[in-house]
Amino acid sequence: MKVLIRPKKLSGIIDIIPSKSYSHRAIIAASLAKGHSTIRNVLFSNDIKRTIDACRAFGAVIEEHSDFLEIEGSNGVKRINDSINVGESGSTIRFMIPIMMVSDKKMEFDGLNNRVNRPLDTYFRIFSEQNIKFMHPDDKYLPLTTYGSLKPGVYEIEGNVSSQFVTGLLFALPLLKGKSTIKIIGTLESKAYIDLTLDILKLYNINIKNNNYLTFEIEGNQSYKAHDYTIEGDFSQAAFFLSMGALGNDIKLRCMNLNSLQGDKKIINDLKEFGVEISFKNELLFAAGKNLNGAVIDFSQSPDLGPTLSVVAALAKGKSDFINAKRLRIKECDRITCMKEELNKIGAIVSEKTDEMNFIGVKNFSGSLHLESHNDHRIAMALAVASTMCEAPIMIEQAECVKKSYPHFWDDFKKLGGDFDVID
Repeated sequence: MKVLIRPKKLSGIIDIIPSKSYSHRAIIAASLAKGHSTIRNVLFSNDIKRTIDACRAFGAVIEEHSDFLEIEGSNGVKRINDSINVGESGSTIRFMIPIMMVSDKKMEFDGLNNRVNRPLDTYFRIFSEQNIKFMHPDDKYLPLTTYGSLKPGVYEIEGNVSSQFVTGLLFALPLLKGKSTIKIIGTLESKAYIDLTLDILKLYNINIKNNNYLTFEIEGNQSYKAHDYTIEGDFSQAAFFLSMGALGNDIKLRCMNLNSLQGDKKIINDLKEFGVEISFKNELLFAAGKNLNGAVIDFSQSPDLGPTLSVVAALAKGKSDFINAKRLRIKECDRITCMKEELNKIGAIVSEKTDEMNFIGVKNFSGSLHLESHNDHRIAMALAVASTMCEAPIMIEQAECVKKSYPHFWDDFKKLGGDFDVID
């Protein structure tokens, strides 16, 4: 699907969709629990559907409704199916590998598109250390076949790899028969995502001792207990609309929790660095930008904000630098190179280093070009943000990729006044 967008300023009030990060975690915890849980305010994006299917594979009974789930938990890992396909969901694969390996049965994992190339070395090292047999192709990480179960003990995880590996182990290790410790080597990045995990685990009766993010002590033989939960609004998705506000669009956001533990709440402080005013009045969150200045933004804790903040940085007066950004390269695509290429097509001045993006601000974008989403949902939405500052229409290729996290993004874009044609 292609989307041809005619530049226009947007305005209106938008209900921000539920947090994908919290949704994954709450659904998994409820599915592992003993008893019945209701998870409310659920958006059935492609990634969340994959997690639901995976939970069914280990024994949970899940009934889907319009915007909520009824879950009869499996009380541990019962293993109904011996294979799962996680689609393009990085969270699903990295959470589910250790969870499924609470059981000692053979398990097959597969995925789609770039998911098969995204690293799983952390788990492979653990398998080797525990003498767990596993197989995968020489040139990619999936499909993966594992034989055997995880054992309680000390798990050393490098802090500068994805926090998803830590979360996967935090879900699984309490179900083992002995005590385990996760030891972080170096500095743990994306700590806020670990906070989300610990928050959900506590609600579902799992106790983890966090020693200042250096070690996590986990008693074995724990049991998840059912708990009803309502998913809060997603700051990762709010970032696109807040960025639009920073660029002169008049958009107000509902359903936001300013006390949220979500790491991507950092978007508020990042935009302030560019000189954007952020307000929260009458339960509405909005951003107002004028005469944006350059800024230095650290992405070690918030890589998903990279695409949309690239648009803001490209339009901020003077020089901007994104630092500690190397994890942007191992998402659905290499988001550093891809955003540089697409923004430069429309007149931005963006360069890159191994773990940096560098910007010289321009007044606006040109347009009249086809832009590639690279089949990356966050790049497609970031380019929609950019369209509001273009002098001529732009065409975004593979625009349907937003279904990964935000299936009705283009409907909401139109509700705010977006003027575009869909070309199948």
